[in-house]
Amino acid sequence: MNDQQRRRPAQQHRRPKKDPVRFLAFEALRAVDERDAYANLVMPPLLSKARAKGDFDGRDAALATELVYGTLRRQGTYDAIVAACIDRPLREVDPPVLDVVEMGVHQLLGTRIPTHAAVSASVELARVVLGEGRAKFVNAVLRKVSAHDLDGWLERVAPPYEEDPEEHLSVVHSHPRWVVSALWDALGGGRAGIEDLLEADNERPEVTLVARPGRSTTGELLDALGEERGLAGRWSPYAVRMAEGGEPGALGAVREGRAGVQDEGSQLVAAALAHAPVEGTDSRWLDGCAGPGGKAALLAALAAGRGATLLAAEKQPHRARLVERALAGNPGPYQVVTADGTRPPWRPGSFDRVLMDVPCSGLGALRRRPEARWRRGPKDLESFAPLQRGLLREALKAVRIGGVVGYVTCSPHLAETRVVVEDVLKGRGGAAAEAEWVDARPLLPGVPALGDGPDIQLWPHLHGTDAMYLALLRRTA
Repeated sequence: MNDQQRRRPAQQHRRPKKDPVRFLAFEALRAVDERDAYANLVMPPLLSKARAKGDFDGRDAALATELVYGTLRRQGTYDAIVAACIDRPLREVDPPVLDVVEMGVHQLLGTRIPTHAAVSASVELARVVLGEGRAKFVNAVLRKVSAHDLDGWLERVAPPYEEDPEEHLSVVHSHPRWVVSALWDALGGGRAGIEDLLEADNERPEVTLVARPGRSTTGELLDALGEERGLAGRWSPYAVRMAEGGEPGALGAVREGRAGVQDEGSQLVAAALAHAPVEGTDSRWLDGCAGPGGKAALLAALAAGRGATLLAAEKQPHRARLVERALAGNPGPYQVVTADGTRPPWRPGSFDRVLMDVPCSGLGALRRRPEARWRRGPKDLESFAPLQRGLLREALKAVRIGGVVGYVTCSPHLAETRVVVEDVLKGRGGAAAEAEWVDARPLLPGVPALGDGPDIQLWPHLHGTDAMYLALLRRTA
């Protein structure tokens, strides 16, 4: 054998090995980027498919989930770090390449994965999904990133707080600057509060279950979970918190629709409306923006316990079907209709209680949907504004005199919360509504830090919930 023949095997490139965990995480990130998908909707079917193939166990699923959500949550921070490691504008890096790089950065700076393993696994993924040439780029960037830990990088890429507080917080806590500014305005106070909130947005939220009254109990759910996997809710009498890694669908009550997955904040605002005092009859309730059905299912169960009827309306047909699924099996009378709350088919004054959980920016649920912070912009709030005001005006028309409306958003942004309510009450952009504030705070017994009222703003860092907003209004004429 001559020298050339001896060298040939060494020159051959080995076939890259597909790592199912990182490949799945890459697929999820691409879906989020290319299709504007939400990770919490993309991940379950991908994980189910992987389990069905026998590729995954529980630890694999946990790692894939951490890679996806961690990369999305810290995208702003990682963008700044990667930009400092390359010789071109970040926008010129192809999105699939950037996904692989930033998933590698998260392994280096946001997990306990050893440096050599994080780099080699990322380069191997790049060889599979990007090719040899781009894999070299990934390798070069990640080796530069590995020179410092996260704190070291933040000292290099974040401006000092004293020079530019909002930009400092934006880079350090991975939120767009405009979101930092808006949350700070809504929260008020100094540096400590806003930092606590931004940090809470980057934490993995607990899975919280709701025991639908008359159909299941918290005791049943706690017994099914066991002491190590289940905890009582902090504030809601219907809530049970699951230990990390638990599968809600493994519980019979969840499979049968007698219980569901629902953030505790969502439970609290629905229950507050249900328990608000009304004058006169209390037999007809409306959920005017019911999709996907979590609040409607809780309201239907509470209404059934009092002999009341719930009408659940949803504009989008596919979301109306989700509402039907959520309410299936409810013992009390209810009806689901596909209807636009701004052009309602019901007569004015038809209901005793109305919930209007309006479409919004979703800035209150950034723990669950971290990608939303990168998709939304100030102009989105402008586009939601007419719809939010129109829905609230119609809700106040739909309720009878003496009845109560609950205006709800999953956003703490002032332009989507108190400003909307005040505009409608004062007649800005239309006739003034004949309604008065109802102090919602007594309807959340035991919940601390509810502010001066009469409306309520929940916070991830103070209450462990999504940042739900609730204003209760009683129609007076």
